[in-house]
Formats: sequence, C-alpha cells, structure tokens
Amino acid sequence: MSSVPNKIQVKADLQQLLTGDQAWHYRVVPVGKTENGIELLIDESKNTAEVKEELEVLLGIPIVLATAMSEDISVALAGYYRKGNQESRSQLNVVAGNADNLIENLISEAREIRSSDIHLEPYENYSKVRYRVDGKLIERYRIQKAEYPAIVNRIKIKSHLDIAEKRLPQDGRISFKYNSEEFDIRVSVLPTLHGEKIVLRILANDSASVDISTLGFSDIQLKDYLEEIKKTQGIIMISGPTGSGKTTTLYATLKLLNQEHSNVLTIEDPIEYTLEGVNQVQLKESIGLSFSSAMRTFLRQDPDIIMLGEIRDGETAQMATRAALTGHLVLSTIHTNSAWGTIDRLIDMGIPPFLLAATINITIAQRLVRLLCPACKIPVDFSREVLPPSFQTNLTPEKVYEAVGCEQCYYTGYSGRKAIYELIPINHDLRTIIRTQSGDASECLADKGIKTLADQAFKLFADGMTTAIEIYPHLMNNHF
Repeated sequence: MSSVPNKIQVKADLQQLLTGDQAWHYRVVPVGKTENGIELLIDESKNTAEVKEELEVLLGIPIVLATAMSEDISVALAGYYRKGNQESRSQLNVVAGNADNLIENLISEAREIRSSDIHLEPYENYSKVRYRVDGKLIERYRIQKAEYPAIVNRIKIKSHLDIAEKRLPQDGRISFKYNSEEFDIRVSVLPTLHGEKIVLRILANDSASVDISTLGFSDIQLKDYLEEIKKTQGIIMISGPTGSGKTTTLYATLKLLNQEHSNVLTIEDPIEYTLEGVNQVQLKESIGLSFSSAMRTFLRQDPDIIMLGEIRDGETAQMATRAALTGHLVLSTIHTNSAWGTIDRLIDMGIPPFLLAATINITIAQRLVRLLCPACKIPVDFSREVLPPSFQTNLTPEKVYEAVGCEQCYYTGYSGRKAIYELIPINHDLRTIIRTQSGDASECLADKGIKTLADQAFKLFADGMTTAIEIYPHLMNNHF
C-alpha cells in the first residue's frame, strides 16, 4: 500500500497473515517472513514475551518480534488495518475455496472505504487485488494462484457471462445488496498473459446525494450554467478524461431538469444512477442498440430533453446536432483536453461549423482534484518553485498547505475529491468565430474573463484545499 507515507511498509501478502482484530489487539504489524514463520514489529509499550507466546499459539508458527515506536505502529495499523473492516478481512484470510465469500467481502470493504473500482489481476505466481480510492490504486490483498480461477468463474456466473470463454473480453453486470442498500456493479473481463483480469466498477444507484451546488462550480460558473440549461434547445457538452466526474455533473443537471411536464430520455453505458421520472436506456451494442440507433428512436418518442452518455463518432454527433436543431435540449460528454477543444473535435467529426455555431449552448471541461484532509494538513510558506515554469499567475498566497496523514484519512493526507471546471457559454462573438473559423478564440475568451482549468486548480491550492503536487499536471496545460 505504497500511498501510505509511514516508516513501516507492509506488503499485501504479509498483511493477510493477520486479521485486523489480531493486529490492533496486539499492536503488531508483519514486516517479513522467516524460514518457518513471520517477523512482526510490536508497539514498544507491549509485553513482548507475552504477545509472542499468544501469537505463536494463535497462528501455529514461530514468531520473531522487534519493537517499534508507538506512533509508527499506530500509523501502520491505521493505514493497513482500517477499523471497521476487521470482520471482512478475517473472512477473506480463510477464504480457502469459498469464492462467494471472498467476492462479497471485497465488494463490502470497497463500499466502506469509498472505492470506485476493484481490480483482480493474475500474475505468474499469485493474483493481486487493488482498490481505486480517490482516483489512486491501492494494493489490498494477494490471492493464491490456485484459488483465482474459481473466483473468476464465480464472478462470471454472477454477472451472467460465459465461463467457457477465456480468450475474448466480456462485459456483464452484478446486482449487489450491502446492508439495506442495493447497487449495481459493472464487470469487465480481459484475457491477459497469466489469466483473466477483472475490474468491478461500483455504480452508486442512489442519485439523492448528487447536488449541482456542491460539485465545484464557482458562483459565476454556476450562475452561467444554470442560465444555459434553462434553454429549451441546443447542446450542452461536458468534456474530460475517464473518471473526471462528467457523468455525475450530467446527473446533477438532469435532477434539475426532471420536471413533470418534461419527457427526459437517456442512453447510457452504463446506467450509473437511477432517476425516477427519467426514461433511461442501457446501451447494448452487441444487439445493435448504439448511441446513434437509440437517438433515431428517441426522436420518435416526443422528447424534450435527451442525454447521450458519450459522443464517440461522427454519426452520433450528427444525430445530436440534428436533435438540437429541431427543438430539443441535448446533453452529452466527449473526450477532449479543454472546453474549446470540444468545438474542434466536433468539427473534426464532420459537424459543419455553421450548424455547430447554431446549436451549441455551452461547453465545459472538468477534472477531479483530491482535497487535503482538514484534520492534519499543515501550513507552509509558498514558493513559486513548486509550480511549472510555464504557469503564470498574479496570485501569491503567503501560506499554502501540505499533506501529512492521520488516522482520519488513513495516513494518505487526502480526503475526498472536488471537481474543477472550465466553462464557456457560447455567445454571439464566439458563434461568429465558430461559424467563420476565423479569429483567435483564446483572446476572446480571455477578454470575457473565462477561467481555465489551471486557474481553477491554482485557486484550490491558494485557498489551502489541495497541494501543489496534486494540481501540477493541470497547471502544465494553462490554455483554452
């Protein structure tokens, strides 16, 4: 678990030798293997001889103990044996052929620690389990090579996939119940050199917690955005890489637009949230239900608002433009590096500039930035050396903050993420630039006070909400 900045490093295969209950009770962490047993570090305040005797009886193997400072042991325990997960860890460690038990425990733990994805990866001598938490992958477990095929087959059965097919990629879905909550899990199976790699994407079906005012828009951006979505026709485009929160922004928008007098249709891959009152369609390209084919049908369904999960090709882009031109409000996402880059991308897809100028209402780029843990962040003097040489700003904060790590944030130094936005409402001047393909859009955007992603990222840093390391990649692209 390399993201934990503590002195004691515990490898995943060693971590599994103890349950969370045992580690916390005896205040020990495993750091190595001996010829017949294991080597543990123990809190200096504990009785070494007594703990050694009890653990050898419990584990049935020789124990070698070395003392460590209480503070270091606390950091390691909080990072590697998170409280609240001890039960699932205990069950996981004795899985021994019970694949159902393992899968349930992995999903339950992932839900507890707010993980978005679970990666199960086969290698030559073992298999690895990693969780994606706040955008970063963390190794949590190692599974014996012999047990891995049974786990793969069980996941395939649960997601209604072909267990005999091991040469081709497959995609499926699992419905899972955790406590009183029900949610779906998207399953992706990929054949690799040493077996099939599986990624489980946890989809939060409950849209109640999605609120547009808490996503990360500045006051001016939120005002501009809310004005644009009041229009009854046109295109609203959100761009960004995978995992940048585009879909969450779309759902927050649909919650506002979902009125009794409106017919709202969506085509998604996958359906991540369920919205009552919205007609949601799951993409199934294997039977010909693609974004473009769904759009053709949608236009015969008397829609007011259409949400396309993603514009991937020219045909879909043209259908979206046609729908906007004929009096519908169309929301969609696209993969570009900036908000203005969306314009160039749609023109490259074959949309005539005069049509795009007539239909596009607003284009948005967004990214997700990890936020500092408020309990342990520390102030430091600001230095321009932590910023890329190409980034220029008039802001010079006296104090900024660095990540430290504490028990509350599991010694990562970060807690949660926030979206940053680059938002361009398309006005008369910009429509002229798009239609004629002349003039410098950058000058026009700067004159209108449009903030870039780099500007928004630096403001988070200057406000003490994140670190220079976290925003550095965004500052390197300080352009529209």
